[in-house]
Amino acid sequence: MTAPSAPIAVAIDARDIETAATWASAVAPHVSTVKVGLELYLRYGPEVVSAVRGANRVGVFLDLKLHDIPATVEGAARSVAGLRPSILTVHASGGADMIRAAVEAAPDTRIAAVTVLTSMDEAELEQVGLLGPARDAVRRLSVLAVGAGARALVCSPHEVALVRSEVGPDVTLITPGVRPAGADRGDQARVATPEEAIRAGADLLVIGRPITRAADPGAAAASIAAAVRRAGARV
Repeated sequence: MTAPSAPIAVAIDARDIETAATWASAVAPHVSTVKVGLELYLRYGPEVVSAVRGANRVGVFLDLKLHDIPATVEGAARSVAGLRPSILTVHASGGADMIRAAVEAAPDTRIAAVTVLTSMDEAELEQVGLLGPARDAVRRLSVLAVGAGARALVCSPHEVALVRSEVGPDVTLITPGVRPAGADRGDQARVATPEEAIRAGADLLVIGRPITRAADPGAAAASIAAAVRRAGARV
């Protein structure tokens, strides 16, 4: 009996489209979603979405973090809606009108508002003028985004429980900054293990390098997926 896919979005941050397709095919039996970021999309355009989707039944998370005036974001969201991504990201700090424009332009795609990047610490938040500690900034942006129609939010595992208490059970909470115990933190400042993120209430975990830089990405995905399913069963 095949195990169900785990709620993991594997970040396919490959340097070329062939490697991206290979990684996506390897992890697809074990995870629900593959994520295409800005760099890969700018290099290859819509072709890369088709390449990572392939013949797999995996969802495609288009992580473009759109942030511009509402009219521009509306046009950009409409231009990628035809690719049928399951998730498209915008920056919550772009404001309610911008988020609403994306939601209306791509009604069949779950618009996910990015609150505060997990690479940012308290000092960096202060430098860019975001008031209060990260938790407060994330809370304010989450409420704003959901009020504008966003059906998903991106926040660190540290803020999941707080955000859930603010927005309720129907909003999908996506957590980057997820690393297995002992893994290199890389450029992430606010991190947690997959088990910690699931227990906190995350719906979808973004995991990249611990899977794609493994000698066998498929086996790494299977191992982490099994741990996530076990953690979910205990919640």
